[in-house]
Amino acid sequence: MSSGCVLVTGGAGFVGTHSVIELINAGYSVVVVDNFVNASHESLKRVEEICGTKIPIFSVDLTDKQALADLFKKVNECGKLFKTGKFIAQFTSVIHFAGLKAVGESCELPLLYYKVNIGGTTNLLEVMKENNVKNLIFSSSATVYGTPEYLPLDENHPTGGCTNPYGKTKYFIEEIMKDLCKSDPEWNIVILRYFNPVGAHKSGKIGEDPKGVPNNLMPYCAQVAVGKRKEINVYGNDYDTPDGTGVRDYIHVEDLAIGHVAAQKKIEECCGLKIYNLGTGQGYSVMDMINALSKAAGKPVPYKIAERRTGDIASCYSKPDLAAKELGWKATRGLDEMCEDLWRWQTMNPDGFNSNGPKS
Repeated sequence: MSSGCVLVTGGAGFVGTHSVIELINAGYSVVVVDNFVNASHESLKRVEEICGTKIPIFSVDLTDKQALADLFKKVNECGKLFKTGKFIAQFTSVIHFAGLKAVGESCELPLLYYKVNIGGTTNLLEVMKENNVKNLIFSSSATVYGTPEYLPLDENHPTGGCTNPYGKTKYFIEEIMKDLCKSDPEWNIVILRYFNPVGAHKSGKIGEDPKGVPNNLMPYCAQVAVGKRKEINVYGNDYDTPDGTGVRDYIHVEDLAIGHVAAQKKIEECCGLKIYNLGTGQGYSVMDMINALSKAAGKPVPYKIAERRTGDIASCYSKPDLAAKELGWKATRGLDEMCEDLWRWQTMNPDGFNSNGPKS
């Protein structure tokens, strides 16, 4: 079992909640901060149920630097968080999930995305530095690669040719972190570039709960299958791919969560700056995903072919070999399991965390 206290920003979100479970399972103490703009208090209640433990949770917005500084001060001075009575001497590391993540919205509200994602991150880094907490795992994205120059994408692929403000915020934050590590060798930062997280926890108690119309394929697909939406639009079927629809690298959220525990162990080696892709290395088309969810649901998911969307690319998938070599991590859950777990979550919680408790 491991020791240490990990501060998880954005820990009430989709990847955050699953990662909190894996961290607790691995023996870490966890404190969560979230502003709950795109997340639910209910998600963390369910995490506590799954883990059988109380979690200190603080409603803090990272754009409010003073509130963040006060939290660090409280932990440092008191060594005790009143909600649980657990002794916590100091944060040993931070896993940083918090941020806005809707690609379309980022194109409409770029200033908001720069303020929240970059401003919130620089506040976090400043407060960490002031408190001599210099271990960080950052939730980045494959969007930093932009349009692929070659496939599969490895960590040496050029970054910065981002096609939307959301991707640019991730790229700029990565650059800030690189500069920080150059300026001060005491920092240890692991940047994790995600591909497309799907699925849900095996219990069916937690999963992805998008506010309003889902921005991503699989939550939308699941809502169609459960009868909440009429049909799914397939944007383009004339790409240079096996069936003409776009190909992406989908990874089970539980595999992704386990990757954060592996990154936390890497941090403990005083690793300096490290960057890893977290993906399966396998590309699945939009039709592959629709067919797999139809199989899990036991009924066809209605869809229609629509025009291509601006900015969409034909194929994008990872080369995850470096994470296997240096983190000892590899995705193990396949497409059927991703869809079965997503479908269990969706049917038990048709209205997400607003459902009246998971349905059995």
